Amino acid sequence: MKCIHYTTMKYLYFLPLLFLQQFVFAQEIEFITNSRLILGGSKDKSASISAGDIDKDGDMDVIVADGRHWPQTNKIFFNNGFGIFTVSKLLDDIAETSYATELADFDGDGDLDVAVGNDMAPNAIYLNDGSGNFRRSVAFGNDYSPTRNLKTVDIDSDGDIDILITNRGRENEICLNNGKGEFTTLVKFGSADDSTIDVDVADLDRDGDMDLILANRDGQQNFIYLNDGELNFSVRIPFGTGTDETRSVGTADINQDGYLDIITATIGAPNLIYFGDQGMNYSRNIVYDPSSSDSYAMDFGDLDGNGSIDIVVGNSEGFNMVFLNFQNGESWKEIQLSSGEFDTYDIILSDLNNDKRLDIIESNSDEINYFYFNRWVEKK
Repeated sequence: MKCIHYTTMKYLYFLPLLFLQQFVFAQEIEFITNSRLILGGSKDKSASISAGDIDKDGDMDVIVADGRHWPQTNKIFFNNGFGIFTVSKLLDDIAETSYATELADFDGDGDLDVAVGNDMAPNAIYLNDGSGNFRRSVAFGNDYSPTRNLKTVDIDSDGDIDILITNRGRENEICLNNGKGEFTTLVKFGSADDSTIDVDVADLDRDGDMDLILANRDGQQNFIYLNDGELNFSVRIPFGTGTDETRSVGTADINQDGYLDIITATIGAPNLIYFGDQGMNYSRNIVYDPSSSDSYAMDFGDLDGNGSIDIVVGNSEGFNMVFLNFQNGESWKEIQLSSGEFDTYDIILSDLNNDKRLDIIESNSDEINYFYFNRWVEKK
């Protein structure tokens, strides 16, 4: 569920390699929050969060989906340029059971629009006027589905942004954009009784089209669905134990071998990475988080500037954690992020204060939504 990742190494590319290595290893990383580094002061049932430059002023704004099973209003928070959110407003005056929200340019006019996914209520598109003012537009997907997550991507490679919907206990949906921000064509994926909480999209078999990676709950098998190029997903590959309670999934080349790996966050079990290879069986895996926390959310990016993919995990009734990647995924350093044991339904990375470092934003249910500035300090 997620923002664009900015790689912190980009602004260091011109440095000689030896100096760069000395610079990176001379740094400690820490994550700072306080009573000002929050998204409002209310303790809503926040379930999802997305970041992007909504008002086109050069900094990252945030939208929060509230409610889950109980109707609440969704909110927009505007960045003042320093990573502080001093202005906010309602997306709409309608209270809904919102589980997911994503920012993307659905109508192709150059600004970020909003997709909201609701539990047992119609999903909706909100179109941006270019200044961060939104008009409720069309619905998408089947009405009154148990929507849990959204993924925005051009899955049919026609130049516009489509929406994937995961529905817990009902068939999942791909909503194809007609180029105008209208979603008139629906493609189903998975099975009618899937308890899918999250989906990622990537070309795992490297044949030029986008495949699906599903995170299933309720003891169901996790699957990869291979795209035949026509949005038919008849070939599927299992991964995991077959009874995992997986809440979040993503793909990245963790060990830098040229193949995409699958990162998971799971309830009540260690969190694993499944390594891709030419055979695409995803049997080789490593544990990056050995705890058995109730992990609800996960995001990834280069947090410490060493060129590798790190992971942040949001837990329910537990501490949120950062896992720094060393030796291509063979070694991990744990950092406790939160001081409280929250119900974190979403966690994302975004550079909020324009310092070329990825910061962390939490979406907490029945608790304040905190964010954390990423600081590099000299080792003592």
